[in-house]
Amino acid sequence: MKILHTADWHLGHRLLEHSQLEEQTLFLSWIESYIIENNIDVLLISGDIFDTGTPSHQSLGMYYNFLVQLKATTCKSVVITGGNHDSPGTLNAPKQLLDALSIKVVGKATEKIEDEVFEIEVLGEKVIVGAVPYLRDGDIRRAVAGESFDELTDKYKTALINHYHASAKQCEKINTSKAPVIAMGHLFATGGSVSDSEQNIYVGTLGHIGAEDFPTYFDYIALGHLHRPQIIGGNAKVRYSGSPNILSFSEIDYDKKVIILTIENNTITTIKEGVIPCFREFYRLTGTVVECTDQFPNIISNLYQLTPWVEIVLNEDRSVNTDSLKEMAKNHSFEILKTSFKNQRKTKGIEELLENAKSIKELVPTEVFRLKCKEMGFDLEEQPKIWDAFNEILQSVKSQ
Repeated sequence: MKILHTADWHLGHRLLEHSQLEEQTLFLSWIESYIIENNIDVLLISGDIFDTGTPSHQSLGMYYNFLVQLKATTCKSVVITGGNHDSPGTLNAPKQLLDALSIKVVGKATEKIEDEVFEIEVLGEKVIVGAVPYLRDGDIRRAVAGESFDELTDKYKTALINHYHASAKQCEKINTSKAPVIAMGHLFATGGSVSDSEQNIYVGTLGHIGAEDFPTYFDYIALGHLHRPQIIGGNAKVRYSGSPNILSFSEIDYDKKVIILTIENNTITTIKEGVIPCFREFYRLTGTVVECTDQFPNIISNLYQLTPWVEIVLNEDRSVNTDSLKEMAKNHSFEILKTSFKNQRKTKGIEELLENAKSIKELVPTEVFRLKCKEMGFDLEEQPKIWDAFNEILQSVKSQ
């Protein structure tokens, strides 16, 4: 049996307000072909199918068309879990219909843990999957009046770990054939590496767990949430597959991947990575205006022929006129998405931030909160619990 682990598709994502529909469509076509060529039997998608809780009809269409087309491939079963960007209601809505197609969906934590555990059999080979979705605070922890913030945080982390232990216990209960057991998850595991596209992921102390916190009963942990493919805690069986497409310019220096597990004789015999093609070329140019424009002829597309996207970081004074960059770019087949200054002042005041923002979408809540605290003379470094509390509220709001 061959199992493919992927996550964080973020269908509908826009990079600096530029649609990524073209590369998302190419990825879905690629993974369908990859499944056929590599005889993949089971597909696991660990959350963040969509970039927003209210995906467009176009994004929904891409998702459902892909699932329908899978029936013509070697893939016999699919397990999909919700991420923090996904709406549980949207994912769960067609649950019964998809179940008839051997597609299991767990949009949010269920009332009964057995509803998150599945036994999958393909040609006599079995695997048990503990399909744990993104665990929202309100779904797994019950607040009690008078609790301190430390108690609330500890309770959430404890509830999160307990949920995985309950999943492992249920997996063991139904695992009469001693088949390999895989857990899915969508969370931040301690030690993970974050990119700019995850600026909405709070990397602090709130509810984070390490590789050692997962039950040892699991033979593999298929994680989603972080966009860089990576192993956690030095344990090759605890992995993020990463996002399939580049979601920010900070992600251009490493390959995007899927992870393939092979099961033989009730054992995971191999775990290997498959490199996803770069469907669009991304370039980051650094230097003076002249140095950057000199590099323009070297910016080319690839065999997919999508327009290359460029970020320019100028190593000059902010007073320099950047109009020549735009004029020169008109003679080439690429698009400049962002121009910034390497030595620009890192911290802006709120008024400057509002003045320079082109739209409300450019304002990051955490940045606004930090600046407001600074202007009020409130030191967040001395009061990290306040920062934790703000981020817990922010994540709760985003999950609605």
